[in-house]
Amino acid sequence: MRPFGSRARSVASALALAALLAACSSPPSDNVPDSLVVPSAYAAYTSYAPASRPSTMAKVSIVSPTADAVINGSSLHVVVSLTGATIVPDTNEDIRPDQGHVHLYLDNTLVYMQYSLTKDLPITPGTHVLKAEFVANDHAPFNPRDWSTQVFFTSK
Repeated sequence: MRPFGSRARSVASALALAALLAACSSPPSDNVPDSLVVPSAYAAYTSYAPASRPSTMAKVSIVSPTADAVINGSSLHVVVSLTGATIVPDTNEDIRPDQGHVHLYLDNTLVYMQYSLTKDLPITPGTHVLKAEFVANDHAPFNPRDWSTQVFFTSK
């Protein structure tokens, strides 16, 4: 029999995985919530790609906004381009180098797991940085990671 602490950790891990899968099981609405909460399970994926992850030949880039753009208003219309792969609307473990999702990072914070190539994001006045990453069907990164060039812009 395992000690209670091990069982509690196992249950907590299972609950965290279930919450993550539930959050990713269907495309989110076009409205990003005011609190851009990212499940803690994604924290491990924000800084590195494990060596055991597959690679991709896909290339992701940000079409809009352009570098040094000035945005008037509280909403940012983001357009992303993806070559060599397609976006899939579900999360699964069938990892293919030519299928996946796009994650957007605003000011180095994951703000959305994108199931399309366009999105309107709420923004505040100031200077911001936006980048995109093409990730596998399970929302984990490829190795090496497929990042867009960072785009700096200002919101007024």
